[in-house]
Amino acid sequence: INRKYPFDTSHTYFDCTNFYFEIDREDDFRRKGPSKENRKDPIVGMGLLLDAHQIPIGMKLYPGNESEKPVIRKVIDDLKSRNSISGKTIQVADKGLNCSENILHAVKSGDGYLFSKSVKQLPETEQVWVLLENDYRDVKNEKGDLLYRIKECVDDFPYKYTDGQGREKIVRLQEKRVAVYNPQLAKKQKNEISRQIEKAKILRAGQAKRSEYGDSAKFVTFQAVDEEGKESKAKVKVLMNEKAIEKAQALAGYNLFVTSEIHMSGSEVYHTYHNLWRIEESFKVTKSELEARPVYVWTKEHIEAHFLTCFVALTIARILENKLEHKYSVGTILESLSKAECSLVQQNYYLFDYYDELLKDIGLILENVFGL
Repeated sequence: INRKYPFDTSHTYFDCTNFYFEIDREDDFRRKGPSKENRKDPIVGMGLLLDAHQIPIGMKLYPGNESEKPVIRKVIDDLKSRNSISGKTIQVADKGLNCSENILHAVKSGDGYLFSKSVKQLPETEQVWVLLENDYRDVKNEKGDLLYRIKECVDDFPYKYTDGQGREKIVRLQEKRVAVYNPQLAKKQKNEISRQIEKAKILRAGQAKRSEYGDSAKFVTFQAVDEEGKESKAKVKVLMNEKAIEKAQALAGYNLFVTSEIHMSGSEVYHTYHNLWRIEESFKVTKSELEARPVYVWTKEHIEAHFLTCFVALTIARILENKLEHKYSVGTILESLSKAECSLVQQNYYLFDYYDELLKDIGLILENVFGL
């Protein structure tokens, strides 16, 4: 594939997902961990790497109880080793993979990084910068409607890491930080916050158990009190956490992106990161259209072979999507190919039983490639 359609590794997109197995007992490979579907079954994790044109170039499976954060380092190192890639690549991933170890590994390897960062977990001084109205510029569509607001800064930021002797150290890296406010995202997040607040109020009125609060627990505090309202070890009183509610509402709609590429404009950083949705789409296609699950094999070798087959199919579908200049989605391409049938009328002469515009366009591509 690399010889026919050379990979563009100027940017690489990486993310992880997992696949559940409908079994009761774990083994060395299928282990219980945080499932994307919130199931209790044993799972296997998958890290997937795409190039700048969203062509899959690397995949790694790992036991379901292992952290996904080190996987990006293993996949990219293996990719570079197998394909003799020596040039710089900018690693793009979401906040779930944003950690000091991954950032420092990218820098040490001569690569760059572009990660999102949770605004809620920022130090207070950085949160103040994000929320300040200063320096934001509006980006609007042709009708004049606000799409998003964006601002950026370049500075040295501290990162903690542990050296080979187990000592904690701090290194400062120069990076660009881009803050973005999206009004549509703000509306969506505020609706979700309101839903969780209402849930917390209902549970509080019904004196529910702490375990029943789920995500809404961040908007309440649990305090032990006696009948006179004084602190006690007996009863637990649930109080609405107004400060947490106010903070969550204030931060709704904001995203922060951090990158080593200080030469990139804020808009370029935003749009480069936005392409990460393609890898989520790749996972969706793999799980649904390519029928990666349910998985009916159980040995490690057979599991790897099963997902390798899915990986190759996804790669071919992505190449077709690019060759068709994104006129059709991967799902539409796979649907038409699955329906394509023809009957042999005589030697070298076939009659299509199913044919559509998409198959016609694929035929034109094949004519150009093979000179048919």
